[in-house]
Amino acid sequence: QAAQRQPASEPADARTRRGRDVFLGSACVMCHAIEGTSAGARKAPDLTHVGSRTTIAAGTLPNRPAELARWIANPHDFKPGVNMPATTLSSSDMDALVAYLGSLK
Repeated sequence: QAAQRQPASEPADARTRRGRDVFLGSACVMCHAIEGTSAGARKAPDLTHVGSRTTIAAGTLPNRPAELARWIANPHDFKPGVNMPATTLSSSDMDALVAYLGSLK
């Protein structure tokens, strides 16, 4: 599908801009890519359009904000042995990050 080959759209508001900054300033960029940003790693799933997916974590969880936040905070609770490390963020940073990732459609 042509839309899936397009780069991520620019954040539409301050909250999603902050989420992008959280993403780009964290260890996420060591493994994940988001086309149209400086995140270009290829060790983990490309997140350019993650907001359009119905599930996350290889189909383990529904792609909803609460589950995405729980996955980011401790992926090993859901998929023991997964390569993704737990990510500790303040609640406001996690909220912004989840909003940003959810906006990537």
